[in-house]
Amino acid sequence: MIDGLDPVIHAPKRLAAMAILVNSSSTSFRFLKEHLGLADSDLSKQMSALESAGYVRASKDGRGRGASTTYKPTTAGTKAYETHRAALRALLDPR
Repeated sequence: MIDGLDPVIHAPKRLAAMAILVNSSSTSFRFLKEHLGLADSDLSKQMSALESAGYVRASKDGRGRGASTTYKPTTAGTKAYETHRAALRALLDPR
């Protein structure tokens, strides 16, 4: 019954981040921070976990205080997210 649940994506903060990412072509660190209500260090930790799993790709632009980071979901990340969503639906509505 829990086949398809992804332990990396299942964490609420990462699930919320993936929900935003798969619905956009590119998302900035600042946008994620504001919409998820996370501190810089917490968001950085969550995004590092997703990046390590190969679910997102980070791009850095500039250096120092003016630098910005944007994230894009990878093909594997989008597939993992969709599989996870389907597993949640099956678990919550087992008809």
